[in-house]
Amino acid sequence: MPYALRARRAVRETVSGLPREFWWLWTSTLVNRLGAFVATFMALYLTLDRGYSATYAGLVAALHGLGGVISSLAGGVMTDRLGRRPTLLIAQVSTAASVALLGFVRDPVTIAGVAFLVGMASNASRPAVQAMMADIVRPEDRIRAFSLNYWAINLGFAVSSMAAGFIAEVSYLAGFLIEAGMTLVCAIVVFLRVPESRPAEPVKSAAGSGSAVGLGTVLRDGRFMSVVGLSFLVALIFQQGSVGLPVAMGAAGFTPAEYGMAIAVNGVLIVVLQIPVTRFIEHRDPRRLLVVSSVLAGYGFALTAFAGSVGVIALTVCVWTLAEIVNAPTQTGLVVRLSPTHGRGRYQGMYTMSWSVAALVAPLLSGFVIDRFGAEWLWGFCAVVGTVAGAGYGVLMRRLPEEKPAEVGAQPEPEPGPGPAVQAGVQAEVQAEVQAGVQAEVQAGVQAGPVEPVKGAVRPQPEVGAG
Repeated sequence: MPYALRARRAVRETVSGLPREFWWLWTSTLVNRLGAFVATFMALYLTLDRGYSATYAGLVAALHGLGGVISSLAGGVMTDRLGRRPTLLIAQVSTAASVALLGFVRDPVTIAGVAFLVGMASNASRPAVQAMMADIVRPEDRIRAFSLNYWAINLGFAVSSMAAGFIAEVSYLAGFLIEAGMTLVCAIVVFLRVPESRPAEPVKSAAGSGSAVGLGTVLRDGRFMSVVGLSFLVALIFQQGSVGLPVAMGAAGFTPAEYGMAIAVNGVLIVVLQIPVTRFIEHRDPRRLLVVSSVLAGYGFALTAFAGSVGVIALTVCVWTLAEIVNAPTQTGLVVRLSPTHGRGRYQGMYTMSWSVAALVAPLLSGFVIDRFGAEWLWGFCAVVGTVAGAGYGVLMRRLPEEKPAEVGAQPEPEPGPGPAVQAGVQAEVQAEVQAGVQAEVQAGVQAGPVEPVKGAVRPQPEVGAG
């Protein structure tokens, strides 16, 4: 088969079968990431344009991250209580307003406060997006859907990172306003094209007990909280690509441009390989994928200790980027698998918080280890953490229940039926008719030959909320 034909068929199989609502949500994600300029040039804006110290810029970044940690849980609760769509709209409109405001404020205390609000608003939408995708996409297609969404995030970030430099040379304020405008476009897309996907509340029993899910329920879920802990360890490793790696390269005498060339491999590989790798792993054992990707991430960073040139460092980036491509959609799919339907927002919020906390801890950890012991100890630490995470996933998923092919929503109460005597009479009549029909078919089959089976007699039921 010609290469072009195989590629066309691969693309068609990758994007086919997903509901229209998913693609509008995917478009909103892509537009949002295409306009993510502020996170890229925020440190430069504060130090070069505003004249503040690097310490102050680090404080603002920490407050931005702290806002994300808080809103991870708050956004999850809102997703379950208010709904996915209202939470998305509130988060996106709030992000647009706070980003625009951040471009105009000048007082250092006010800048820090608004940066905290930006972190809260921008991170609140993540549990809603992930819960909505789980609602509208069939279980067998979720790994593919999460991979496509992750691909859109990285494609948008790659483009916005390149554009941010050019925009900053013209006007930092323009960058703030453009991001605010594009975030508002995302809200308009959600408002016009993305319907609410939250499943209907389960029917309460006669005693009045329902299946309400609170944050306490999430915290008491030992298996899921183990996943959150393992996710934190994996996130701590991946954060070193933007935290520990540039510091270590700088200490070794590499220039910022050389770091930029090495880390660019990460974005390029994700854009190029995310879809074909997803096709390869889509129906494979998630336990094995998580174990291998965790170990591969840890030892991929550990190889940096032996890298003495930009080319070799780029090769190590290839190793842990492959782990990232495999780990991200598989881990998100596991979170959905362990989440009750009516608590997906809270569960996704707790999972998102593990990455936000890792983003806060990683800079402190890497700086301390490099200053106190040296970069080689940091890379060795990554190998240990990756091994621990891989072993944890292996033990955790050993007795994981099989995923159901479709989710069943709340069923209505049965209507009152006929009495036992009437039911017995009806069953006797039906049985007599069935026996007579079978005898007639057997006699006809002997005379006319074998009877072809009726095709399409049983139609599989679609997943509730699949769109």
